[in-house]
Amino acid sequence: MMRPRVMRGALSLAACLAAGCTVGPAYQRPAIDAPAAFRFDAKDARETANTAWWQQFQDPEIDRLIGIALAENKDVQIAAARIDAFLGQFRSTRSLLFPQVGAGLSAQRQRIAPAQSAPGFTSGVIDAYSLDLSVSWEIDVFGRRRSETEAARATLLASQEGRRATILTLVSTVASSYVALRQLDRQLEISKETARTRLGSYEVFRERFEGGTVSEMEVAQAKSDYEAALVAIPPLETQIGQAENALAVLLGRNPGPIRRGVALVDFRLPLVPAGLPSQLIERRPDLRQAEQQLIAANAQISVARAQYFPVISLTGLFGSVSTVFSGLFKGANKAWNFGADATLPVFTAGGIAGTVQSAEATQREALLRYRQAIQVAFREVSDSLIAHAKAREQLTYQDSQVATLRNYLELARLRYDNGYTSYIEVLDAERNLFNAEVAQTQTMSNVYVALVNLYKAMGGGWVTQAERLAPGAMPGAER
Repeated sequence: MMRPRVMRGALSLAACLAAGCTVGPAYQRPAIDAPAAFRFDAKDARETANTAWWQQFQDPEIDRLIGIALAENKDVQIAAARIDAFLGQFRSTRSLLFPQVGAGLSAQRQRIAPAQSAPGFTSGVIDAYSLDLSVSWEIDVFGRRRSETEAARATLLASQEGRRATILTLVSTVASSYVALRQLDRQLEISKETARTRLGSYEVFRERFEGGTVSEMEVAQAKSDYEAALVAIPPLETQIGQAENALAVLLGRNPGPIRRGVALVDFRLPLVPAGLPSQLIERRPDLRQAEQQLIAANAQISVARAQYFPVISLTGLFGSVSTVFSGLFKGANKAWNFGADATLPVFTAGGIAGTVQSAEATQREALLRYRQAIQVAFREVSDSLIAHAKAREQLTYQDSQVATLRNYLELARLRYDNGYTSYIEVLDAERNLFNAEVAQTQTMSNVYVALVNLYKAMGGGWVTQAERLAPGAMPGAER
């Protein structure tokens, strides 16, 4: 009588043979410990994650630059080429699920020498023609080929999500770089305006010194402040040139000047995108890419374990052989054969076990990377939310400070003109206003950059909209 364990094994093998089973774990999305809400949720958030958010700046130049970058950036083109490579691998792997059919036609002519002739045969010329159709098919009983196809498809999908992640990063970087460039432009304007103002003051003091109404020390002080304003200009011009070069390369072009649009102070503030932490898994391309890599690693376990089981193949050949070409298609010359073979590893000295161990370890690594990527995503959203909220709060205070310092400067000049104070008080007021205006511009830039980073961290349908502007349609994974 067959033992119960042996019987169960025989039944399992029979079920596999009948249904075509796999011998590895089926993929299930891991449970994620997602918070109910983001730590620093904004009160004025809107469901805008699926819109082309950069258009909310209402600067046509940003729209133009992003369009150029999507069409010409080399990283996007590299990602598209990588997809084509993985698509080819997927199709190649998937083809092994189906019978492989080949055809052959041969024609030979041979002269037999007398010394080679068999008794009763004369030497002469012999013609030989053959036409055959061959078929081979590996029966995927234990799911090795299906698991390989699943892994290849997941790798293809991961490459597609990688392209979307590249597009997400590119759009965000172009927008942030343009905002930073307009910030530098504004700081340069402030520095040049300050230099012009101080030059005027210096010329007035020089004339008054020549008239004997002010001391040489006051003239030197005015000149020193004018020169200090000039010193601030070259570093800003250097940063502007370098920022233009970096942005040009992002556009897929050689370093060069960048056309400007709306001034930084005239930008419209985009809405704050809203969403739940759990939505990041569906929104962010990098998280979807990490999950597809986990699916591929999970499927490779089945591929590795399938090596323990037999490989069963069917082969067949149908053709015709004749010494006369005209008789090649006659029924009497038909030939065929059909066969089946199976191979089973008997002793591999731990080779298969090592492959399985490696596949399982790779799957654990992919799982940890997936969970780590989700935690990083939560952090990036929270960081962007708090950065945006606090930058706006800081900008409110700085706007008030700049207005107060402008008023203070007017009062200081009035007091100086009426002889109530020295020019040192005016110079201090100018310095304070200059520093406050530069800091105000930096914070204004921080507000916009924080919003750009928030849209990047949230992901969303806007990536698909941006993707349509990039050349080359995304090939779909065949099922």
